[in-house]
Amino acid sequence: MLCTRLTNARFLTMDPDRPVARELGIWRGRIVGLDEAVASLPAREVIDLQGATVLPGFIDSHVHLAWTGIKQNTPSIAGRTRIEDVLAVVEEAVLRQGSPGDWVSIAGYDQRVLGRHLTAAELDKVSHGRKLYVMHDSGHGCVVNTAVLDLLSADVPHENGFLTEGAMGAARALRLPYSQQELAGAIGRAARTCLAEGITACAEAGIGGTLFGHSPVELGAYQLARERGLLPLRVQLMVSADRLRPVAAHEADGIPRALDLGLRTGFGDDRLSVGALKIYTDGGMMARTAALTAPYEGLDHAGQLQDDPEVLARSIVDGHLAGWQLAVHAIGDRAADVALDALERAQRLRPRPGARHRIEHAGLIRPDQLPRFARLGVSAVVQPNFLRSFGDDYAAIMGEARASWLYRGRGFLDHGITLVGSSDRPVADGSPLRAVQFMVERASASGRTIGPDEGISVDEALYAYTVAGAHACHWEDSAGSLTPGKRADLVVLGDDPRSVEVPRIGGIEVVATYVDGREAAE
Repeated sequence: MLCTRLTNARFLTMDPDRPVARELGIWRGRIVGLDEAVASLPAREVIDLQGATVLPGFIDSHVHLAWTGIKQNTPSIAGRTRIEDVLAVVEEAVLRQGSPGDWVSIAGYDQRVLGRHLTAAELDKVSHGRKLYVMHDSGHGCVVNTAVLDLLSADVPHENGFLTEGAMGAARALRLPYSQQELAGAIGRAARTCLAEGITACAEAGIGGTLFGHSPVELGAYQLARERGLLPLRVQLMVSADRLRPVAAHEADGIPRALDLGLRTGFGDDRLSVGALKIYTDGGMMARTAALTAPYEGLDHAGQLQDDPEVLARSIVDGHLAGWQLAVHAIGDRAADVALDALERAQRLRPRPGARHRIEHAGLIRPDQLPRFARLGVSAVVQPNFLRSFGDDYAAIMGEARASWLYRGRGFLDHGITLVGSSDRPVADGSPLRAVQFMVERASASGRTIGPDEGISVDEALYAYTVAGAHACHWEDSAGSLTPGKRADLVVLGDDPRSVEVPRIGGIEVVATYVDGREAAE
């Protein structure tokens, strides 16, 4: 007897052997058959989906769950466009929270809407004895007040209180980490947000590290969330490379640096597992720290690498030698050069053709870099909603000659490169459907078309958020398509993305999300 039979729907399976079906049978959380294979079988529950469209659950292959949940409960200055209004919100938050000497966090900071950065002196006027930490929306910078600057070493660089990358990490390190209970609650909030948008699995893009980590024992917070029933979807955890340390392993093991006990990609189960090793090579375009080969338009610099290129290369090579899948953050084209050079070197030292290394973001990729991606078998894990939300700004700072290289679609696919969809939530909108719409039409929120030749088909965009996502996370045997034997993770939509006009795709209703064959509560 089936546990559940879903009927009267249009199942877009993403399986080329059976692309469309009308019925789907579920037993113990797995798909057991389609149409005639299950139509006559008894079932404990038969659900009439009333003509809805059903797809495999979306996979967000690059997301920050803990950060998303924390941000949801943090006072925010988002939407304020005047310095005086921003400072008024900050002061209100300061007066509501804690005692003098405490830390106060503020979210939603983006200097672009203000026309310039806030300064430490301005924050001093509204801090009332608190230590202020105003987080940039990109995650690659922050503004702090003098109370924080006074605690930093004199050699930590800043610009009137604005700190980026490693300097930001130094400020974060001054604070007590979040507790596991706080993190578990934040993870649960973010997971429910993902479910509401049809996401059934995701890859958390870096735990435990200096830049984006929230605790040196962050993995335990995800275990706690699961134990308390707060983790209603599948999560794969990327581990920040700065958590590795030298180990005295056997020479034949070839492991120069490792996580404690040799933990690496693949440990865990189908609900919570360790995924790729996350390595940062540069910053972000919003903070103007993505590393380019030529300066930003209108600026006298070309961003920055996180470290000396050889130091970055050593981390990439060591991670490869230790058996990790690598997720290399590289937004600018110079950073991509560093990443590709190191990955090529690593594969020469120890060929691992099935490693499935990934370039995270791949925000600005020159035409000559595309064949190198393909030759190395590297996936491009992109965030289409970056250009949907920030496309006008990004196109302006890249200039006309480079704008068409931003967050490519067609260029990757035409070179045989696996194109993987993701969000980088909470940096940008997390909706897979809105991202699919952008991948097809390449239109920013203002309507500006950016790199129209990089547009792809709806089917190809859906593939990036299902089959390709599963492949990038080594989940292809259990997720990514509605195929008998795989987990019954699926999303029920109010319309068919392949049938509606492209501008309507992002607005399609997510009717329900199923994980392990059960409708998930948001």
